[in-house]
Amino acid sequence: MPENNQATTTSSSGSIRRSSTRRPRKKKKNMIPFGVGLFVLIVLIGILLGQNNATVGLFWIFGVSFGFTLQKARFCFTASMRDPYLTGGTSLTRAVIIAFALTTIGFTAIKYGAYVKGLPIPGMSYVVPISAATVIGAFMFGIGMVIAGGCASGTLMRNGEGFMMQWLVLIFFIAGSLWGAHDFGWWKELFIANGPRVFLPDVFGWAGALALQLLVLAGLFIFATKYEQKKSA
Repeated sequence: MPENNQATTTSSSGSIRRSSTRRPRKKKKNMIPFGVGLFVLIVLIGILLGQNNATVGLFWIFGVSFGFTLQKARFCFTASMRDPYLTGGTSLTRAVIIAFALTTIGFTAIKYGAYVKGLPIPGMSYVVPISAATVIGAFMFGIGMVIAGGCASGTLMRNGEGFMMQWLVLIFFIAGSLWGAHDFGWWKELFIANGPRVFLPDVFGWAGALALQLLVLAGLFIFATKYEQKKSA
């Protein structure tokens, strides 16, 4: 049978000729005016927010910029852990490792700068006890991310793209977060608070902690590269 986009005709000599009957493609709409208008609207909202509270205006600008970067880069922490098993690709995995390495250097510089000046080291409230609850919670969160098809950043990004399933994920994400915050005190008292607090500079020194973490990340990067090469072969 002839294809839908072609018609066949038979000449007097018996040869078959095909004539193309493809429909012309629809002309794509020019989205540049829409993009310019959206950019102007974003700037105006930032100015209005900044007039009332400069911090809120700064959060708005950084939030929009971060979301734009995520959407264009298709950056997702879930995909960085999931893709090696599903497709064998580790490009996002290596991107996450590089991001961790850069933030390790940056935050070490900030914390060490405060330490040598005798100032309180910022972010020490995030040095929390490590226990079995950490492992169990990470495992449960990982399962949830795979089922939902995205982490927190990926879910927000896909909400902006119009994925209806991610709106449902966001609703339950908020509900679960509120429930967890409500009961966190109970979980902390019974399961979390008894674990040890580990701050690597206290154990290995500042240089040793930085070198150790970068070496671990470098090892993971090399392993991810070898893993992709093996899968592709």
